[in-house]
Amino acid sequence: MRIVVQQAPFDFGQEAQDFASGHSNMGAIVTFTGVVRDTGDGALEAMEIEHYPGMTEAALTKIADEALARWSLGDVLVIHRHGRLVPGEMIMMVATASRHRKDAFEAAEFLMDYLKSRAPFWKREVTGQGAAWVAARDEDEAALERW
Repeated sequence: MRIVVQQAPFDFGQEAQDFASGHSNMGAIVTFTGVVRDTGDGALEAMEIEHYPGMTEAALTKIADEALARWSLGDVLVIHRHGRLVPGEMIMMVATASRHRKDAFEAAEFLMDYLKSRAPFWKREVTGQGAAWVAARDEDEAALERW
């Protein structure tokens, strides 16, 4: 298991290759990458992400441990960035390895749902009109209910 919280960009291709190459006994590798999405009208200048070092890594480790306990996984990778990111930049990555695809897909979805709504990150959208904190969305909370 590897949990990384960093400000610097990551190389998705390299991270995915490194993760997959260490798991020749696994039949499924699932990856997901979240990207900073513009608001649709081109107004988003940046997304500012804050966190508490130490607390965030501990929370992500705890949820990754839960995924390892709930599904038959060989490994888990979670990378999440913080700081100022612009539309199009990668914000996070989840990878899961399992002998069978169902476990890998379900565990990856579980981790993504957690990262979207419960992980201790605070996000602020910056536009030409100012900045505003991003509120929790009902649909993100509802996604957690299935787990």
